Amino acid sequence: MALKATVHKAELQIADIDRGYYAEHTLTLARHPSETEDRLMVRLLAFAMHAGDRLEFGRGLSTDDEPDLWQMDATGNIEHWLEVGLPDERRLRRAAGRSAQVTLIAYGQRAFDVWWQKNQAALTRLDRLTVWSLPDATVAALGALAGRNMTLQCIVQDGALTLSDATTSVAVEPELRQRAVRP
Repeated sequence: MALKATVHKAELQIADIDRGYYAEHTLTLARHPSETEDRLMVRLLAFAMHAGDRLEFGRGLSTDDEPDLWQMDATGNIEHWLEVGLPDERRLRRAAGRSAQVTLIAYGQRAFDVWWQKNQAALTRLDRLTVWSLPDATVAALGALAGRNMTLQCIVQDGALTLSDATTSVAVEPELRQRAVRP
């Protein structure tokens, strides 16, 4: 018998001062049986960093040809493809061919350093790719916020984020590793 996804619900209030974006989102996230709560919360953070009316979660881990999150235009063309973790370089290359903009939010410092050293030369040729990395302590703190029903607030200012619930705040300062030449 196959394991089923665990459903998490989030009420997310976003005040993105950098972009002038203020909204409340009611989100349903399916956590794949092989996905950790840390990864789930990094996906939620990715949503908060790039929130918009058309940004939505893809099927992610269960589907090879869909990202963790994406934004499409009214005609179905992919405007923004967002990945979380340490995907294969070929996956990012394919994403750059299908989307106007690709963003990777990587985590797992030690593994990221090895992955980045191996893939950096190939990734710098992808002019639509932006790469962010998150420190392990930040990811662990985000994972501690995870719950089946979450009410969260996110403030974005000067490139830093604060994600909080009723009792805990997590300061997030993603490190920019590569900026897209053609955003």
